[in-house]
Amino acid sequence: MMAGITKIDLARTGNEAMAYAMKQVNPDVVAAYPITPATEIVQLFAQYVADGEVDTEYVPVESEHSAMSACIGSSAAGARTMTGTSSQGLALMYEMCYIAAGLRLPIVMADVNRALSAPINIHCDHSDTMGMRDAGWIHIFSENAQEAYDNMLQAVRIAEHESVRLPVLVTTDGFIISHGMERVATLPDDEVKKFIGPFKPGTMLLDVAKPITVGALNFTDFYFEHRRALVDAQAASVAVIKQVGREFGQKYGTAYDCIEPYQLADAEYAIVALGSTCGTAKVVIDQLRAGGVKAGMLKIRVFRPFPAAEIAAALAGKKSVAVLDRSDVLGGFGGPVFTEVRSALYQKPNAPLLADYIYGLGGREIDMEMIGSVFAQLQDGTAKPDSVQYLGVRD
Repeated sequence: MMAGITKIDLARTGNEAMAYAMKQVNPDVVAAYPITPATEIVQLFAQYVADGEVDTEYVPVESEHSAMSACIGSSAAGARTMTGTSSQGLALMYEMCYIAAGLRLPIVMADVNRALSAPINIHCDHSDTMGMRDAGWIHIFSENAQEAYDNMLQAVRIAEHESVRLPVLVTTDGFIISHGMERVATLPDDEVKKFIGPFKPGTMLLDVAKPITVGALNFTDFYFEHRRALVDAQAASVAVIKQVGREFGQKYGTAYDCIEPYQLADAEYAIVALGSTCGTAKVVIDQLRAGGVKAGMLKIRVFRPFPAAEIAAALAGKKSVAVLDRSDVLGGFGGPVFTEVRSALYQKPNAPLLADYIYGLGGREIDMEMIGSVFAQLQDGTAKPDSVQYLGVRD
């Protein structure tokens, strides 16, 4: 209970938690096409619509490309809009996702992280999300079902803030979180309504009194300026993400930020991770601490906009750091998280030695023993600086 607000504990999978958050948001429009392992999110929400528990116009379309197209149309028309997808579905949306961000439309999307084909795989890695890391969306990662629920509510406030007006992607790890049952502390419906507030669109395509142009053709005259405006909006979102996270904590007991240090202040050896792996890593770190090893972790919650300065400050002075990447970059050097962290630390004083560990592709399990082995290599020097290693892959 916080300030007279009684939370309601429910047994929910990650998919159910995200669908329940969408129900409480009660958006004007949801357009979606089902795909494993995110099918349940829109399936459950469609049931809420059929049962009359929301006022949403649910639009079942023929593909994910059409789903995002419909979301763009509804958001541009002034409707609060949400959707959900995964993997190849998100990849099919990529073209339209760039347009959604470029048009500054505050769409909120639930994405269940899943590997991209080929070969065909329905299990978790982060390649789908990372494939659109430069599309202009804000990216928020969830460690568990509770964070998935909390992040969905905060995403609405962040996306719709007048200084942001950007779409937001909230992720969970496929099957690990999406289908894992947990206790989720939920807020009363009226409290969610108060927290997110009414939707106040900046412009509306259907407002004939104030006509606007949507999807204008830009050549060398204004395209550069519009892209720079998108960069500025991403930068402005940092303060909003922090403010919304603080307010959520003040009202409901759990504050959020762009990053979350764990046992990091005096750590000599640390890992950087995203998503469900962070929960496993915390147990390993506690065990190492009990054995006298100064181990810690930096969890990245917000991957876009990338909190470079905060990450550099948090990792300064550590002896060595391992970045855990649940996706790879074919033909590049290291995974996407590693390359971002490495850039953030470049020419910074007291920067640690940095190694990359690509793991868990296609849902390959990462367990406590594997995370413990990473810390062991950080300590004995076998995690060579600026190296890229594959954790848990067979030779």
